[in-house]
Amino acid sequence: MDLNSDLGEGFGIWTLGDDDALLDIVTSANVACGFHAGDPSTMRRVCSSAVSRGVRIGAQVSYRDLAGFGRRRIDVDATTLTDELRYQIGALSAFGPVTYVKPHGALYNTAAVDPVHASAVAAAAAAFGLPVLCQPGSVLARLAAEAGLRVVFEGFVDRGYLPDGRLVPRGTEGAVLTDIPTVTDRAVRMARTGEVVAIDGTVLQLPFESLCVHGDTPGAVSMATAVRTALLAAGLPLSPF
Repeated sequence: MDLNSDLGEGFGIWTLGDDDALLDIVTSANVACGFHAGDPSTMRRVCSSAVSRGVRIGAQVSYRDLAGFGRRRIDVDATTLTDELRYQIGALSAFGPVTYVKPHGALYNTAAVDPVHASAVAAAAAAFGLPVLCQPGSVLARLAAEAGLRVVFEGFVDRGYLPDGRLVPRGTEGAVLTDIPTVTDRAVRMARTGEVVAIDGTVLQLPFESLCVHGDTPGAVSMATAVRTALLAAGLPLSPF
């Protein structure tokens, strides 16, 4: 099982999360590419640290939304969005070996259901021949597969799920999980059986290949450490996908 986290999300003098601590825990790093967070020096530093630890680097691409941390849907046409996503992947590639693409925030959620924005993500990834990390059953997963790309299915150990398999919107009760024992039990179940319980009690069966602990979740380092420990204790080895 792969364990990933969103990293490099500081900007200038502002820091968010403990990138170095998380790089000692995860196997894949989704690195912000400057459009929702991150700057060239942060990108260089995180990529260098990831390479030295054997952690795979993914381009965490976003809408152009620094002010909103990429958590606002932007109404942009497919051509412009594709160009902006390719620009971000190319920028991160200047600092390290990018091995996959993962949309961030509002783009992740929009591409799960919107063919126009999903097609832009798939086209940008295809321009570099990169796998796409995304939700199982999403529109993006289908379009990326149709483009001949490897699709890697992701699960979120610290986010709530709706009965249809989508994530509970942020700002809604149950959207973010912070209780570590709950999260670790959930992670082991997701990795072992592909099951995750939605907020209404529905048991979803999904083909997870990578589990995510958000770097900006309160107590992210402690949570990621506990998740890693629990997975290994359950006989579930960790390695990049």
